[in-house]
Amino acid sequence: MSMLKALDAAAQTALDMTAARNATAVDIPSLRDYLHGGADNWQRREEIVRVLSADPAFSKAGRDNMSRSQLFMRGQAMTRRLHELQNELGWSDDDLRRSLSILDETLPLTLHFQAFEPVFNLQAGPELAAEYGPLIATRGILGCYLQTELAHGTAVSALETTATYDPVTREFELHSPSLTAAKWWIGAAGRTATHGVVQAQLVLSGGKRMGPHLFFVQLRSLEDHRPMRGVVLGDQAGPKAMGGFAATDNGFVRFEHVRIPLKNMLSRFAQVTEAGEYVRPPHDKLAYGGMLYIRSGMVTGAGMMTAKAITIAIRYATVRRQGTPGSDGLEPQVISYPAVNGRLLPILARAYVFLRLGKSLSSLFADTAARLASGDTSLLAELHATTAGLKVFATTTSIADIETARRSAGGHGFSAASGMGRLYAEWVPSATYEGDNYVLDQQVVRAALKAYRALKPGAKGLPPSSAYLQRLSDGASPPSGFVISSLDGLTSEPSPLVVLLEWRAALVVRELHSAGEVTGMEAARAARAVTDAFVAARVADMAREVEKDGVRKEDAVVVRTLFALYLLASAEAALPDLLVYGLLRGTQEVAALRRAVATTCAALVPHAIGLTDAFGFSNWELDSALGVYDGRVYEALWDRAQREPLNEKEVTDAYGESIKWVLQNGQRRAAEAQRNAKL
Repeated sequence: MSMLKALDAAAQTALDMTAARNATAVDIPSLRDYLHGGADNWQRREEIVRVLSADPAFSKAGRDNMSRSQLFMRGQAMTRRLHELQNELGWSDDDLRRSLSILDETLPLTLHFQAFEPVFNLQAGPELAAEYGPLIATRGILGCYLQTELAHGTAVSALETTATYDPVTREFELHSPSLTAAKWWIGAAGRTATHGVVQAQLVLSGGKRMGPHLFFVQLRSLEDHRPMRGVVLGDQAGPKAMGGFAATDNGFVRFEHVRIPLKNMLSRFAQVTEAGEYVRPPHDKLAYGGMLYIRSGMVTGAGMMTAKAITIAIRYATVRRQGTPGSDGLEPQVISYPAVNGRLLPILARAYVFLRLGKSLSSLFADTAARLASGDTSLLAELHATTAGLKVFATTTSIADIETARRSAGGHGFSAASGMGRLYAEWVPSATYEGDNYVLDQQVVRAALKAYRALKPGAKGLPPSSAYLQRLSDGASPPSGFVISSLDGLTSEPSPLVVLLEWRAALVVRELHSAGEVTGMEAARAARAVTDAFVAARVADMAREVEKDGVRKEDAVVVRTLFALYLLASAEAALPDLLVYGLLRGTQEVAALRRAVATTCAALVPHAIGLTDAFGFSNWELDSALGVYDGRVYEALWDRAQREPLNEKEVTDAYGESIKWVLQNGQRRAAEAQRNAKL
C-alpha cells in the first residue's frame, strides 16, 4: 500500500465512525438512562468518571508494562486516593462502590465491599455488629472472606478448617489441621486485610461436628499490620494467569490454635450458647447469604464486561475496511460481512439483557434480605436456584463472548492495546469463584428435579425459576413443529420463542428424571436449558415493557429487535435439543430460524454504533486503541507504539549484550563455511 493510500485509510476511519453515528436513529441519552437505571444514576456515574479520569492516580498510561508488584502498589495508591476523594467531595459509600465498578482493575477494597461487608451485615449478631459494624462501614478495618481452601472450594461441606468451642473459656479455637486446610485464593488476605469472616467446621463438645459456620477473626494488628499470633498468611502465588487480578493480593491463611470469643461467631441465625448447646438456623442455606449477594451482582458484572468488549469490537469492525473495493473505491467495512455481524450483534443483545436482568436480580436479593432480617425465609430457595443458574449462564457466556469479540479484531485483538485481553483476564476467573460453574450446574439440576417431583397436575403459580414446568402441568402436548413467523411478529410479540425454550427445558428435565442418574455433561446441558427458559421469559417481559421503562417509542422498536435477536440466537444454540424433541421438525424450520437470525443482525447493523454508544463508556474507561470514540484506531495504535519503553533508545541495550554476538557468530560461521567450500 502506498503512503498516500495508508494516510487515506487512516483518515477514512473517522469519516466512517461519523457516518455510522449519523445512520442510527436511536436517542443515545434515552437508551443510556434505560441501561443505567435512570437519568440520576447515569449522571452520578458520569460525574465520578469525570473525576477519576482527570486524576493522575487513576492514569492508565504505562500500566501494561508494569510488574505485578508495581500494579499492586498502584492499586493501594488508588484505594487511598478514592478515600481522599470521598473526604474531599463528600462522596457516599454508594459513590465509592460506583467508583470501584468503574475502574477496570479489581482492587483489594472490592473484596471488602462485595464479600466481607455484606456477609458480616447479613450474619453478625447484635453485639458483634455494634462493636465492629461502624469500623467496617468506614474502612477502619479492612476485610476479606475466607472460604476456599487449598484442597476444597465450592464443596463448602468438605472444608477442613475447624472452630472448636470451649465452654470453659467461652471461646472458639480456629485451627487449620493440615496443609490442605490452608485458606487459599482469598482476595485481600495476602497483604491488605486486617480482619476476615472465615468459614470453618463448627465442633462442639465430644467432637460433634455441626457443619460449616461463619466466624469473625482478626488477622493483622491495627498498630503495625503484623500478623496476629497464630495467624500465618501471605500472598499465595504471585502473578495469576494472563496477568489478571494483578492489583489484588489473593492470599493464603493458616490458623494455629487461634482463640476468638464466643461473640465472634456470626450468630444472627445459627448460634452456640455459653453452655455449648447448638441453636439451629431457620433455614439451612442462610449461611450462604453472602455468596448469594455476590452471585446476584455477577450478572450485572457480566453485562458490563460484555458491553465493554462489544463496544470495542463493533467500533473497530465499523472503521476497519477489508476486501475487494466497491464502485466508490473503498473496501467494505468489516461490520458489513454477515460472518462478522452475525458473531457480534448477538453479543450486543446479551450485554443489554444481562444489564437489565442484573438490576432485577439485585432487587430480588434486596427483597429477600429484607425478609430474612425479619425471619422470613420464603424466598431463599428461589433466590438460591435463580442465582446459581444465572451465575453459571452469565459468566460462561460472557467469558466466551469477550474472547469472540477479541478474535473478531484479528491480529490487533492480540495486542494489549486492544483492551479486550485485559477484560478477558479480569473476568475469566468468574467461572470459578463463588461456585465453580460445573458444580453449580449440578445444583441447578437438583433444584429442577425437585421442582419436577413436586409438580402436580394443573398446578398454577409456579415460581419464576420453575415456571417452564407449567407446560407439563397443563397437560398440553409439545408443539409438533415450530414455525418461525416474520421478524416483525417476533419483535412485537416474542412469546412463541419463549414457549419453544420453555418446552425444551421441561422435556429435558422430564427426561433426566426418567433416566434417574445425571452425568456431568447432562447436568450442564440441563442447567443451560432451564436457565435459557428462565431468561427467555424475562426477556419477553423486558420487550413488552421497554416504553414503560422510559424508552422512546422509536427507540423501543430497535431495542425490541435486539431482544428478539437474543431469543433467536438462544433458540439457534439450542438446536440439538429442539430437533431431538421434535420442537423443530427438520431442515426447513432450521433454515428459517437461521435466516431469522441473519435477517435480524442485518437489520441492527445501522444501529450498532448507537446501541454501543448508549453504554456510555469513555475512552478512559475502555483504554483501547481499537475502541476510541472518534474511530481513529490507526493513529491510536501508532501513538501507543511510540510510547513503548522498548522504543526509548534508538539502539536497544540487548544489541551490546546479545544481538551483536549472535550476528557476529553467524557471520563468522558463514565465512568459515565459504572458506571450507573453496578447499
